Amino acid sequence: MAVELKVPPLGESITEAVVGKWNKKQGESVSADEPLVVLETDKVTIDVPSPAAGSIASIAFKEGDKVRVGDVLGTIEAGAGAAASPAAAAATPAPAQAAAPVASAPAQAGSDARITPTAKKMAEENRVDVGQLKGSGTGGRIMKEDVQGQLNRPAAAPSAPPAPAAPSGPRPNAAREERVRMTPLRKRVAERLLQAQSNAALLTTFNEVDMGEVMALRKKYNDKFQAKHGVKLGFMSFFIRASVEALKAFPQINAEIDGEDVIFKHYYDIGVAVSGSRGLVVPVVRDADKLSLADLEKTVGDYGGRARNDKLTMSDLTGGTFTITNGGIFGSMLSTPILNPPQTGILGMHNIVERPVARDGQVVIRPIMYIALTYDHRLVDGREAVQFLVRVKECIEDPERLLLDI
Repeated sequence: MAVELKVPPLGESITEAVVGKWNKKQGESVSADEPLVVLETDKVTIDVPSPAAGSIASIAFKEGDKVRVGDVLGTIEAGAGAAASPAAAAATPAPAQAAAPVASAPAQAGSDARITPTAKKMAEENRVDVGQLKGSGTGGRIMKEDVQGQLNRPAAAPSAPPAPAAPSGPRPNAAREERVRMTPLRKRVAERLLQAQSNAALLTTFNEVDMGEVMALRKKYNDKFQAKHGVKLGFMSFFIRASVEALKAFPQINAEIDGEDVIFKHYYDIGVAVSGSRGLVVPVVRDADKLSLADLEKTVGDYGGRARNDKLTMSDLTGGTFTITNGGIFGSMLSTPILNPPQTGILGMHNIVERPVARDGQVVIRPIMYIALTYDHRLVDGREAVQFLVRVKECIEDPERLLLDI
């Protein structure tokens, strides 16, 4: 019996993907739930598992082809010799049965079972009709990010995505060039960068931070910290905590413009840029103000590992209120990071270099990092932006402030 291998729901409003890689060839045997094909969207990659044990009877789309939700990627001929086949065949209808409640979710979306308490509260406060939302949680449950996405939609509606540039035509050195199609992720990055520059008044301010105290703290306690928590004490956890303290002092930088309104967010979901297998991605550390340094290091480390192995989910990448990017790990001395819409600010970290500085009338050598804040000048004045960086600088140069909350 042939079993269809279909493109599964891709999350949020994403309806299209690109076939990235087939892990098996036509005719090869497969096990039930074995990842057969990798789909690439503009945010994450998705492994599509085999719905049954047997062999691949047909492949409908080759690598690089575009597919839509519900398209049949190929068929699996259930094999009699596979012990898992009967169970897999019995389980095959489950996705269709599970899809029914999701499709009817709008009718039940107001019930507590179909929406998380946080999402329900946010929807009520902002008068969002949850009946119009499609949940991205397990079983179609409406999450906070789904409500946030609905709140962001009106602001994004006026700006249509930029049209792709037309090919340049015949090229005189075509024989010595290679033409490669942009990945969905890279195209999405390009769209977002253009959107940020077109729809916001971007300005960047800079400061320098003496990293000596934090480096001394790491050197003194890193072994004990790692022995107790199972993770190294890095710089990112300090900068996340310092940023949260600065955001509390200057809430405009944790806000966003929505039409003619300003939405002030009294929660701190910090996006941290990490390198994935296909480029830079920004997973979100939820409620960063409630996490310890150890929890922050574990969360960022987990995101980094999952990004390298293409295991990040859509919910990991949505809903951030502020972003931190660290070009210093690649050797960057200074940069002007670009906003991640609809956020109002992004903090750029850079490399640490021993530089001569003046201290108490003497020239001394200190480990210095330049930091940059790019912000939307429509909402944030230069005074607030400069004071934000000063607050971050004070917290890093005197890390006891983070422990004493002063």
